[in-house]
Amino acid sequence: MVGSTWRFPPAPLRSSVITTAVLALGVLLGVALVARVRLSLDGLYVCKALALFVTMLLLAVGYLAANHPFTRFGPANQATTARALLVALVAGFVGEHSSTSAAATAAALTLAITGLDGLDGWLARRSGLASDFGARFDMEVDALLVMTLSILAWQFGKAGPWVLLSGLLRYGFLVGGWLLPWLARPLPPRRRRQLVCVVQIGGLNLAIVPAIHASASAPVAAVALAALIYSFTIDVVWLWRQAS
Repeated sequence: MVGSTWRFPPAPLRSSVITTAVLALGVLLGVALVARVRLSLDGLYVCKALALFVTMLLLAVGYLAANHPFTRFGPANQATTARALLVALVAGFVGEHSSTSAAATAAALTLAITGLDGLDGWLARRSGLASDFGARFDMEVDALLVMTLSILAWQFGKAGPWVLLSGLLRYGFLVGGWLLPWLARPLPPRRRRQLVCVVQIGGLNLAIVPAIHASASAPVAAVALAALIYSFTIDVVWLWRQAS
């Protein structure tokens, strides 16, 4: 997340975050329990979804104080929290038995996540609570969704193990920034990244749809991966030139 020092947010902001977290956890638990029964999932499904969501929240809230200069968590971050909740539900399918119902549910949840994307930015501008934290929180939720979808595409037999690169590129870039400081420098905003993110999520989501055969899903995932590699290459070259 944003910043280099993790710490609990101050009292007014902390109360707002706790309220959002408690409500979100209640909704997540209820939906996960229903999904487990209706889809005949393993007993660990609920635990996986809850553990991932709690981990996301703990990693995120420690950077609020330094990167969110407001006393309220705000509706935009609440919307992003809702998206993170849905991502946790999708991620819970990792390691579950492959079935048409599981794949269809994962695809439907991803469609809902995509539909909510952009709402947080609009809410941030409308409420006057836009922050570096909110922008990064939204981006990391998208990155986790891409990683999850790439694993599911492989797990459901819709693409080969190469599809995991779709999710690993983002985290490889972060690791590269720790090893090579010039890779960690800020990048200028570009619409290209947003477009490629939409293409990546849309392509992987289409790939896991049960009605799409592997002969079609693999090429779709490959095109989305090619677009992502192209975008990362442009950014890495730009950073390298700036460092030079």
